[in-house]
Amino acid sequence: MYSQQDLDDAVAAGALTAQAADALRAHVETQRATAIPDEEQFRLITGFNDIFVSIAAAILLFAVGWIGQSIGQSTGLVITEHGETGPSFLGPLAVAGTAWALAMFFTAKRRMALPSILLLLAFVGGALATSGFLLVQIIGPDRFNGDDQLLAATVGGVSAAIAAVAAWLHWRRFNVPITVAAGAAAVAGIFLAGVVGIVQPQDSEAAKNLILGFILLLGIGVFLFAMWWDSSDRARVTRRSDVAFWLHLLAAPMIAHPIFTLMGLNSGSVNTGEALGVVALYVLFGLTALAIDRRALLVSALAYVLFALTELFKQFGAVELNVALTALVIGSALLLLSAYWHQARRLVVTRLPTNLQARLPNLDRPAAVTQPAA
Repeated sequence: MYSQQDLDDAVAAGALTAQAADALRAHVETQRATAIPDEEQFRLITGFNDIFVSIAAAILLFAVGWIGQSIGQSTGLVITEHGETGPSFLGPLAVAGTAWALAMFFTAKRRMALPSILLLLAFVGGALATSGFLLVQIIGPDRFNGDDQLLAATVGGVSAAIAAVAAWLHWRRFNVPITVAAGAAAVAGIFLAGVVGIVQPQDSEAAKNLILGFILLLGIGVFLFAMWWDSSDRARVTRRSDVAFWLHLLAAPMIAHPIFTLMGLNSGSVNTGEALGVVALYVLFGLTALAIDRRALLVSALAYVLFALTELFKQFGAVELNVALTALVIGSALLLLSAYWHQARRLVVTRLPTNLQARLPNLDRPAAVTQPAA
């Protein structure tokens, strides 16, 4: 009997290609598994040791970051403004370097899921902060005190570009599924910095709406990128499905937040028409989630629909019970949808065009063998 770890070790040692390992997993699934309702499966932890290592790694990363900051202060390699000592690029640089070194063991050799995710975020975040702090120190913090938003956007864009390169290097070495989402977020940051530099909003509502609209477009782009990964593994038996999961998790708030903000939901009040529009949009999100078999959109938009329904019940006279009634309706609806997800998804997918169905996850797929996250 060969375990998932044995297969991963064989791939790492070069005794078996990743494609052959995925084919073997798929073959074993068809022999053993029975069709089950659709599930989004990804590995976060395999045991308490994942949590133990993650806590220890977080403590170590905090320590090296603190030490790096102290060294920066003692050597003068810090951002200083008006005589006050600010951050040093040595702190996040130490975090990024330590995260990479730890990943060489806990990701490359031990294939631990949760520590791999933590170390990836620490490495890419460290690269982003290092480049940003270093650029600010080189240019001079006083240059950022005025209204030169183009300079700030340029620094942000360059830092995001360096973070994207760091994510690409991490992906080439370790193949952690969340790395692609981290890289996509960095690339989105590059484009967003360019738009901010061009628009240079000065508390202008039109400028803010333009930026929100651009974030929405970026979110749709990430969503389509996620669907590209999903369509390459319709049975969801390989690591590509895990990559798509994290991309959908990134795309969902980038889509939901701009849409509902542009609808005026962040103004603190909503009328009946707007509330009904939010509910209708949430239903559309639900149909999309069923079609692609991903729940991220429903979760990202949940806070907005809760607020809209609360206001709707209040306007219909249920002032004292508006929160309770909202929780009752949404909670019941989501639990019912979860219980009959497979049946509801079949109802939605079978009514879509055949060429579109061919790109969506299979309706009846075997029980997935949980793939390593690293």
